[in-house]
Amino acid sequence: MSMPEHDETISFAGFDPVFDVELARRALAEDIGRGDVTTEATIPTNAQASGRIVTRQGGVIAGLPMAALVFRLLDPQVGVRLVVPDGTQVEAGATLATVQGNARALLTAERTALNFLGRLSGIAALAAQCVAAIKDVPGSRAVIVDTRKTTPGLRALEKYAVRMGGARNHRSGLDDGVLIKDNHLAAAGGVTAAVLRARATAGHLLRIEVECETEEQVREALDVGADAILLDNMSIERMHANVAMIRERAPQTIIEASGGIGTDRAKLAAVASTGVDLISLGALTHSAPNFDVSLEFDE
Repeated sequence: MSMPEHDETISFAGFDPVFDVELARRALAEDIGRGDVTTEATIPTNAQASGRIVTRQGGVIAGLPMAALVFRLLDPQVGVRLVVPDGTQVEAGATLATVQGNARALLTAERTALNFLGRLSGIAALAAQCVAAIKDVPGSRAVIVDTRKTTPGLRALEKYAVRMGGARNHRSGLDDGVLIKDNHLAAAGGVTAAVLRARATAGHLLRIEVECETEEQVREALDVGADAILLDNMSIERMHANVAMIRERAPQTIIEASGGIGTDRAKLAAVASTGVDLISLGALTHSAPNFDVSLEFDE
């Protein structure tokens, strides 16, 4: 089975815009190439089939609507019933969706649909684990957020998966807010110069955050009136001290911790205990393991 023509009209009413039709098309085209030679050689054109998408592990699910979109894009007559909504915690062996329709379409779309589902569920499951790690830390106000360390072209989907896992999104792109990082500081001439330039040009609705690696940079960021301070690659002890200083001098300042934290439960709990507002983790998207899902045809 080959890809439908690009001008074919297919209705996807009810799909969230994050489930990108063109992205699904490109993914299918990448896999199908000139045609699914195995399926076309072994399966009659009008053969029908049904099956279940099941999980071999427990965790939080994300990406079922994207998987459904892939099947329907290849054949609009394929029936897909989602058994659980995205964001659901499931046990190993759970049925996530059922499919029925043209057997060739189901077989040809199978891997692409499962790739999206496995990738996004892996992110959601990891995000949920990280959220759980800091949930009961006494006195903590911290929330887990993602970063821009996403797969090129998949950012909207991966950030959606982070939300399904109960974490939150940091910037979606460079146009979302001012985050002055180490190379900005080096090129601009330091914290004060960078913040003053940002303050003079950024819109009044944009907050200004400064990445700080030292206590001196934190003090300078406070002196120049940064709205948020990112404590980068600091030890727990240094983080505690800097959080205390920021709270004393400018209690309204947002404090973010990032760099070298990872997804270890004990490390996350220790960071949360310092009193930071945000813990940003690139690992949520760049290191999430694939979630084990499969399509099992009925006999």
